[in-house]
Amino acid sequence: MRWALADGWTITLRDLKHWVAQPWQIVFGLLFSVMLVVTFGYLFGGAIEVPGGGDYREFLMPGMFALTMLFGLEATYTAVTTDANRGVTDRFRAMPMAGSAVVVGRASADMLNSVLTLAALVVCGLAVGWTWHEGIGRAAAGFGLLLLLRFALLWLGIFLALVLRSAEALMALQILVWPLGFLSNVYVSPETMPDWLAAIAAWNPLSATVGAARELFGNPGWGGDSWPAQHAVLMALVWPAALIAVFFPLSVRAYRRLSR
Repeated sequence: MRWALADGWTITLRDLKHWVAQPWQIVFGLLFSVMLVVTFGYLFGGAIEVPGGGDYREFLMPGMFALTMLFGLEATYTAVTTDANRGVTDRFRAMPMAGSAVVVGRASADMLNSVLTLAALVVCGLAVGWTWHEGIGRAAAGFGLLLLLRFALLWLGIFLALVLRSAEALMALQILVWPLGFLSNVYVSPETMPDWLAAIAAWNPLSATVGAARELFGNPGWGGDSWPAQHAVLMALVWPAALIAVFFPLSVRAYRRLSR
């Protein structure tokens, strides 16, 4: 176990050094998230009324946090696909190192990147008037649920990259990520949608995390009458746990079968 952790940390440092050598990838990612906050908070926010009152930007920010966790899926997919196609992953597999080191290192590096991105977005949120109202403990729980969603999506990204391994698939993934973000409670209430779309939006894993974060932060939100909306915190734990239970073993299996 000690050698496996040491090898995983070595791969993590390798990925972090790659980001230090090319910092613009992280900078543009942060600027993109800030741009979304400005666009929806100031350009569209004036036309949207939050039920029960409250500031729209306080309503919006938990959704922006969760969206950033979702967009991290593309970064994971891109990094794993690039290493696999360039033969870097195969070289790692040929070295005397723990078999889990590559995926564990990737996961650790991406989680560190997500913590940095989330921290930067929190600073942006505080600058535009967002804050939490329920104490530091519940706020920490809200941030924990956001990172749990990112951790679950990370394994989905690793699995898709190891199975598909193509730039064309990345384009398809980017096309699908945006509807998944819009078809949720990030911007509007699912109750304003047609029934069949509302049901999909209410059961969207992203909606669970957003609803739970709003509840824990004490921010205004659209609760809704659906079962997942009434049990957002529970679903924000169940959905990531289910994704990890499915895609973690599938990722390990795909990694072991990579060169066969």
